[in-house]
Amino acid sequence: MSVGRIIKTDACIAEGAAWLAEQNPHFAEALRLTGPLPLRLRPDGFDQLLSAIVSQQVSVASAAAIWGRMQDAGLVTPHAIAGATDEDLKAAGLSRQKMRYARALAAEGIDFDALRESPNEVVFKTLTKVSGIGIWTAEIYAMFSLGRADVFAPGDLALQESARMLFDLPERPKERALREMAAAWSPWRSVAARLLWAYYRVDKGREGIR
Repeated sequence: MSVGRIIKTDACIAEGAAWLAEQNPHFAEALRLTGPLPLRLRPDGFDQLLSAIVSQQVSVASAAAIWGRMQDAGLVTPHAIAGATDEDLKAAGLSRQKMRYARALAAEGIDFDALRESPNEVVFKTLTKVSGIGIWTAEIYAMFSLGRADVFAPGDLALQESARMLFDLPERPKERALREMAAAWSPWRSVAARLLWAYYRVDKGREGIR
């Protein structure tokens, strides 16, 4: 199994967007409204997944504040997390559940360099073995930290709602239904996700909803 196409530049995103627009007139209309799509690539590694755990079930502002405290305290490496006391982690803002998740991630000993060369299914299996990391987080990591061009996150509520609006569906598609829909967008499902997220913001903005 190969890792498939890797998104590295804005040109890759533009290529995928053009392909999607050519395949489907709904995507063509969405792209007309959104304009060029963002690259949205991030670094990979332990701290990216730890940041994802920190961000679970809190506001963007709260997540940023907690993450800032963890960075200031140097609590962003497996060694630091393994050596931290409950008091250290609580002072940074972690709940008991997130302390457990952070320690589980630190103890897993994931070879992040190896993940760069691993097929998507291996990436998903490796990451979701860790308590606190579900398939959505694994898919987002593959999409934005590893640059995988053909990964989608059908459990994402914004993607579900955007698909409902763009394709004029009677109701928001559930995860399984959206996964099946997205099969037609291969080999550029990651770009389809970027386009749907961008369209979601545009369409909600037109409705006056923030």
